[in-house]
Amino acid sequence: MGEASSSRRLLGGRGNRAARSVGAVPPPVLVVTSMISLQVGAAFAKQLFAMAGATGVSALRLGFAALVLLILVRPSLRMDRRTLLVIVGYGAVLAAMNMSIYQAFARIPLGVAVTIEFLGPLSVAVFGSRRKLDVLWAGLAAVGVLLLSRIEGGLDPVGVSFALLAGAFWAGYILMGAKLGDHTKGGSGLALGMVVGALVATPFGIVGSGEALLQPTALAVGLLVALMSSVLPYSLELEALRRIPPRVFGVLMSLEPAVAALAGLVVLGEALGSVQWLAIGCVVLASVGATRGSGSQPKGGAGAREACAD
Repeated sequence: MGEASSSRRLLGGRGNRAARSVGAVPPPVLVVTSMISLQVGAAFAKQLFAMAGATGVSALRLGFAALVLLILVRPSLRMDRRTLLVIVGYGAVLAAMNMSIYQAFARIPLGVAVTIEFLGPLSVAVFGSRRKLDVLWAGLAAVGVLLLSRIEGGLDPVGVSFALLAGAFWAGYILMGAKLGDHTKGGSGLALGMVVGALVATPFGIVGSGEALLQPTALAVGLLVALMSSVLPYSLELEALRRIPPRVFGVLMSLEPAVAALAGLVVLGEALGSVQWLAIGCVVLASVGATRGSGSQPKGGAGAREACAD
């Protein structure tokens, strides 16, 4: 009952009709819409880098997302010390993941960055399994990354490093999300974690961008990115997770690198060659295989990721 009421609050508070409308949409459509919103939001964020910098845009996104979620969810501040530590850890990892992937976006194509970052949750699925077949999926993902490295002219090594770092933080985010799910209910943990993430990211944004963060255009696009990359995806995913098994959700989420590549192509004009699309396909297939073979998905995994960031 907690997830249902939280979903209604996130999707419009008093607008029960809107919640019922979303409830009538098939879960796969909700998940795909969530991914499109997330990655198009990331593409808009990348367009803002020239004005406010990657760290500045990350701070704007987390700050606005925290504000919106606080208004919609109205989380309780009553908690024990252990819950507080979990929320702080979750928020810190969330901020680090966001800032890392935005630094990667600033240097390499969106689809490539998200594909490399996806190695994080894929590693969690593979290393958490005892099946020998998962070694094959890990090898297929490695082939995908190797193919990405063959982009003509090469990839910016700093951008690749940031994407790998974002993947590592995404893996940590999944593990912290599982703990968050054990200690909080509904969207309260996410809202408070987002506040922590905003507090962590804001000093970096101020140092990196300064007064540029206060420009009306930056604020407007920052709010749009927060809604598209945080609030809306989380709301849709929460509704989808109420109606489909986590394994099915995970398989659908495996399409995210391909969605990111399409968003980069349509919004930013970042065309990829056939080899790079083949690489993305390898990682997507590896993720589908690892997810279908896993007996369960950790709480706070891809489904509970606010998104991340990507």
